Amino acid sequence: MLFALAGAAVSVVTANSLSSSLMSSLNQQLQSATQTWFTCVQSQDGGSDHDDAYHANINGYAACSDQGQAPGTFEVLLTGNSVGYKKTVKEACPLSPADTATLAALKVATNQNPPPAASASSPSEPGGSGPASTPATTSEVTLPSLGGEYLLTKIPGPEGGTDLITGLPLSMIDGTLAHVENTEHAVFGGVLLLAVVLGAGLVQLSLRPLHRVAATATRVTELPLDSGEVTLPAGVPDSDPRTEVGRVGAAFNRMLFHVERALGRRAASEARLRRFAADASHELRTPLSAIRGYAELALRHPGPVPEEVTHALRRVQSESARMGVLVDDLLLLARLDAGRPLEREPVDLSRLAIETTSDARVARSDHRWRLDLPDEPVLVNGDEHRLHQVLANLLSNAGKHTPPGSTVSVALTGDPPLPGNSVQAASVQRGVLPQGPRVELSITDDGPGIPPELLPELFERFTRADTSRARDASASGKSTGLGLAIVDAVVAAHEGCIWVTSRPGMTRFAIILPLLHERADQPQSSPA
Repeated sequence: MLFALAGAAVSVVTANSLSSSLMSSLNQQLQSATQTWFTCVQSQDGGSDHDDAYHANINGYAACSDQGQAPGTFEVLLTGNSVGYKKTVKEACPLSPADTATLAALKVATNQNPPPAASASSPSEPGGSGPASTPATTSEVTLPSLGGEYLLTKIPGPEGGTDLITGLPLSMIDGTLAHVENTEHAVFGGVLLLAVVLGAGLVQLSLRPLHRVAATATRVTELPLDSGEVTLPAGVPDSDPRTEVGRVGAAFNRMLFHVERALGRRAASEARLRRFAADASHELRTPLSAIRGYAELALRHPGPVPEEVTHALRRVQSESARMGVLVDDLLLLARLDAGRPLEREPVDLSRLAIETTSDARVARSDHRWRLDLPDEPVLVNGDEHRLHQVLANLLSNAGKHTPPGSTVSVALTGDPPLPGNSVQAASVQRGVLPQGPRVELSITDDGPGIPPELLPELFERFTRADTSRARDASASGKSTGLGLAIVDAVVAAHEGCIWVTSRPGMTRFAIILPLLHERADQPQSSPA
């Protein structure tokens, strides 16, 4: 851009300077032609009678015009407002009456009256006072009949009442300027194109270190920095502190080092926390079992026991059972976080859906339960016990957080369409959509829906739904807040994803898992 502006400025300055130089040269040429034309007329009319001075020597004027004048020189002798003689050297001179009137209207400066012919001396002699002694005033006049603009001089003729007009066309200057401008445009255009190509190449060459920085940064963004221990790529080799790009590369390498060290510390801290949770959960199972056993033993005492003591023992038994479930869930999450492999065998999701829905119907008989299963069994490769736990948790939540009389639908679809966002429904996705053949297991209820502000944290640990979604206060208080976290962890371990969509009157949990092409040997159970 700057080069283009500089080229335009140079072009304008060059054009103005050349135009001024050409005009000065043309003006000098015109002054010489004016002197030649004046001398010619003076010599031709020196011996003629006054009355016939400008009518008897036309041939002499023509001979004088053709001698010593450049082609295109325009010469006119005016007698009053009429043309006594006109000539364009080596060209036609179709002077129109309108152009004649224009020439007659030109004014003559009083200080340009030449001396009488008898006393006139040569312009080159000392003391000579021809027209060249005082430059004639020039005028730029457009003469359409002659084809354009002319630079003219008008001086008094040798006799009173006559004027001599000499002119040169400005087309020569215009043509020269146009040629120079076209040449400059071509040269500047070529140089600009060459500069752009070379500049782009040099810029690309100088930015290659930055491209390496960008490529390394892109690889870092593609790493799963939010989970587990991550090994960052090696730093960029361009770290010369003497260059700006080198300083950027050195700063980027230092940043990678600090990020990798921070991620390592975080991974070590998370590993210690998982080991602590697993160890604590494992160690708590024994005393909790002992507490439950002693509570059951005390409740079976045959002797009379006060009612308050009986109630306290039952509460101890109930809370120890709840704490046992919580400890088991924490232990399971710790093992899944540690990457413990699950069992891998063909699992019939149709049978799991029938069994878990039947159990939910018995536990929540005040709800309507519906099953929509395909005719053939749908198989996935996974851990049957953990998938059963996932379905049981989701059906338990659907019954727990919807009012009596609500309808809960369980549907199983092979090769489902990709989930989409609804305009009226809030949604959230957990995990990566599996590639290839898929199966979708969905649980849909017509309850009040999940609050939109709760959806982003729905699968976090110890997240509890608002009490307004609970069937009653007691059911709400018994939630551990780990059910959906277990669902998320188990589905992720099976390389699947969960898509939750909710609005008032509809909440849908869709579990999408990779489909197994093999078929189960056992026949499908009858629908619930």
